[in-house]
Amino acid sequence: MATTLGIIGSGNIGAAVARLAVAADIDVVIANSRGPQTLSGLVGELGPRASAGTVEQAARAGEATVLSIPLTAYGSLPEGLLRGRTVLDTGNYYPHRDGRIAELDSEEATTTELAQRLLPGAVLVKAFNNIMAHHIPQLARPADATDRSALPIAGEDTGAKERAAALIDRLGFDTVDAGTPAQSWRFEPESDAYTQIYLADPDVPLERMMQAPAAPVPADELRAALEGSRRVKVAERTF
Repeated sequence: MATTLGIIGSGNIGAAVARLAVAADIDVVIANSRGPQTLSGLVGELGPRASAGTVEQAARAGEATVLSIPLTAYGSLPEGLLRGRTVLDTGNYYPHRDGRIAELDSEEATTTELAQRLLPGAVLVKAFNNIMAHHIPQLARPADATDRSALPIAGEDTGAKERAAALIDRLGFDTVDAGTPAQSWRFEPESDAYTQIYLADPDVPLERMMQAPAAPVPADELRAALEGSRRVKVAERTF
């Protein structure tokens, strides 16, 4: 059972996962690109189980690393930083932020497959990329809760997926195995299993989604959404 979790990225998703981790009695070492001194406010809010570190310190902390940085920043991480590590990769491709990436637009690769190429040696499990940050604490529940939600995961390594599932279970969610990195498009942006599935009102306007409340999504409902998901034309994605 994980006792320490490294988190690279202190944005909305990284901070939300950190909050669940300390609530589950997991120590957290969190890092960002600006340095530990910029994280004093967040660490103070998280309490004594959290500490700020360098990217290298977060990468070496505990049994797993959550990577929650823009896709374009993957290539700027120190070479070999995550080699051999179980990495929960929360990344998505957003052209308005990342620019156009030809091998994604051509569907030569999924975002997860590209991430694996950018992080050779890391043992990637795609997770926490299909849910909005403010829904993470709203939907986290104890293991015996009847209204527990599920999150999809994808990866090549069975052991890494088992470790990721155990960690996510401790953080408050069930998991559904969505397959390999090649199949991770099933819960990428605009898919049937992406963000809106967790909205209490699925018809809420796009401009209000960032504040809209969540509703539980049990594993069976998520599994059905993944199985019925249609592959989005990535080249047509604008946001």
